[in-house]
Amino acid sequence: MKLLYIVLALLMMPSLSWSKIPDEDDILDRTLDSSSPYYYPSLMMRYNNLDTLSEEDYHYLYYGYTYQESYKPLATNKAVDMLYESLIGLDPDAVTDEEMRQVISICNEAMKVDPFNPTVLNMMVFAYGALGDKQKENAYFRHLNGILETIKASGDGRSEKYPMHIIMFSHAVDVVASMDLTGKRAEIVSREVEYIPLIAPVKAPDGKKIRGFYFDYSRIYRNKPDDVTFKKKRTWQFNNLKPREYK
Repeated sequence: MKLLYIVLALLMMPSLSWSKIPDEDDILDRTLDSSSPYYYPSLMMRYNNLDTLSEEDYHYLYYGYTYQESYKPLATNKAVDMLYESLIGLDPDAVTDEEMRQVISICNEAMKVDPFNPTVLNMMVFAYGALGDKQKENAYFRHLNGILETIKASGDGRSEKYPMHIIMFSHAVDVVASMDLTGKRAEIVSREVEYIPLIAPVKAPDGKKIRGFYFDYSRIYRNKPDDVTFKKKRTWQFNNLKPREYK
């Protein structure tokens, strides 16, 4: 598990002041309007081309994805499981080009299901850095930072009233990890919000203790297929690579 710890260290970035709670009407209008700078097909093309994007671009890109036919948050992402398997036994200080090209191939498959998965983006940063491709390493780092900051900017996460908004459950775990914190198993607190308690509380800049973070997961179930049910015991543990369980 040494590799996972080292890779996640890349996620330790300062958070912007939260102020961008997603407005669904605004997101839908702007991403569907072909004359808008946030027209979704154009945004996604720029994202896939590794263009430099603005904070606004990432905001509409991330939350606008929930209105795309390809958005299937309850689908099993087999490539992510393959990615975790490929990391087992990998020495981060002695990786080969072949190993890194294999990681990149798996990540590309994983991004077909979840194009904004922070763990996958993080591995792309690591892999291209190991291959010496600075241009793509920096590009994926911008994407990684842009997605994490978009989520962090959507709410302070310190109360159920102002949760951070996610479009995939695993993104919440990644956000907590990006702050160099370790969370326990997520707890459902309402039909829209989950809570990830921390192993140990931390002190906020205002001096108050933070014991965990709240995340709005409502978008995930907005178009849930009838034949998909969620098991009550959610067991995703980032450190031992257990996937979430669905029927």
